[in-house]
Amino acid sequence: QLQASGGGLVQAGGSLRLSCAASGMLFVVNDMGWFRQAPGSERELVAAITSHGITNYADSVKGRFTISRDNAKNTVYLQMISLKPEDTAVYYCNSLIYYTGSYYPESDYWGQGTQVTVSS
Repeated sequence: QLQASGGGLVQAGGSLRLSCAASGMLFVVNDMGWFRQAPGSERELVAAITSHGITNYADSVKGRFTISRDNAKNTVYLQMISLKPEDTAVYYCNSLIYYTGSYYPESDYWGQGTQVTVSS
């Protein structure tokens, strides 16, 4: 299971730190990612971190979001700064599989996610 938390309401330019606690998996060997889904939009991958700590970001968040992981706590984090209204979405985490040059969510289970709302 994956339990995301840490969302909230913040003004534009503000910061939030999301956490995702994983259970029932061998967390240390999994690549992990943060996804988001805004109303009326497809779910998109915004940040990924490999089991070795290599990170990748969507262009829309590069330089503002930082993904990290604590294998001892089976937790992945997403530090978000300089938030914009267009960052408003429900944020989810998932384990990732890498196939033909792209990352895909490994699990069909998404949990409730955590709502991030950025006011202008």
